[in-house]
Amino acid sequence: MLAILNKEIRSFFSSISGYLVIGIFLLVSSLFLFVFSGSYNILDAGFADLKPFFDLAPWIFIFLIPAISMKSFADEKKMGTMELLLTKPIGLWKLILGKYLGVLLLVIMAIIPSLLFIYTINELGKPEGNWDLGASLGSYLGLILLGGCYSAIGIFASSLSSNQIVSFLLSVFLCFFCFYAFEALGEINFLGSSGYILESFGINFHYKSISRGVIDTRDLIYFVSLIFLFLKLTQMTLRNEKNLS
Repeated sequence: MLAILNKEIRSFFSSISGYLVIGIFLLVSSLFLFVFSGSYNILDAGFADLKPFFDLAPWIFIFLIPAISMKSFADEKKMGTMELLLTKPIGLWKLILGKYLGVLLLVIMAIIPSLLFIYTINELGKPEGNWDLGASLGSYLGLILLGGCYSAIGIFASSLSSNQIVSFLLSVFLCFFCFYAFEALGEINFLGSSGYILESFGINFHYKSISRGVIDTRDLIYFVSLIFLFLKLTQMTLRNEKNLS
């Protein structure tokens, strides 16, 4: 597993792709938070709060993480090395976890420089340092867990096709569906009280919950379960390919 993880990290940073992912995330976030006018602009809000960043980041990740993960298995299939990987005595789970952790580690690397935003709002606060530490820490934990879910979805989408563009589009759709679709359906008036139950199946419901700064075990169980579900689906997909080959 560590060999696969090391290979993935080296492949990201042996080209411009790894640096590009981190740079794009920081650039787009900074533009929306400090340059473009709108609901995400911290300066327009009139008070020092990182909530706009945590509202914006999941939408950026919907496109950014599929762009990272789309080549995980699709590229192996295209290059003809997938059969070689499947025949190696490393086990499917170790192969999948190595690929998954490689994507997730790059996502975390992209998140870490955003800690500079905390320094910024700390300086902007009146009095200085007037910001909610608990909510910010909870939001960062929620963002990492959300990134973990998107990464698992991206790995699964990549295992379904040898075409990276197809994998990317499928991953974007699945990430969007899991993040927002349940919430949108739950807000339909005629569903009544069952709408709340439907919303609880979506990532955004639990992401917003943990972003309040209160760590609820139900939210943690949800994120871990969703990650396991898509990694298990990836294992089933690859196992079928192995049996057919």
